[in-house]
Amino acid sequence: MHRCTRIGAYVWAAPNTAVGLLAGLAAFLLGARLSAVSHALAFSGGWLGRWVDRLPPACRFSAMTLGHVILAVNTASLAESREHELVHVGQYERWGPLFLPAYLLSSLWQVLCGRRAYWDNHFERQAFGRDRPSQSPS
Repeated sequence: MHRCTRIGAYVWAAPNTAVGLLAGLAAFLLGARLSAVSHALAFSGGWLGRWVDRLPPACRFSAMTLGHVILAVNTASLAESREHELVHVGQYERWGPLFLPAYLLSSLWQVLCGRRAYWDNHFERQAFGRDRPSQSPS
């Protein structure tokens, strides 16, 4: 990716990345490990895994992405979900601050159509490789 395009992608995703950095900083201060994953920062382990285990089953996750930040419950989950989460990083780069509203609307649409909010979400289908975007994330 051209340098100016890369900078633009970071700027476009910055509002979501800022939220991810705040969550990541809190996780880091409470024991999470920080690592670089491609062109994203990843926080894994610490209190995050224990906190997620206390969520209702429908709300639990092994990893999630906010802009250029990946939050994972542990290092094993980070390794297992790396490629999936990097697709989401690419989606944030394309959609910028519109990603979260678009993601939520896609989930709502799936529910209204009698489908599953997470598994049938357009963005999750792309990340799971069932509906690849025409341009892969860089």
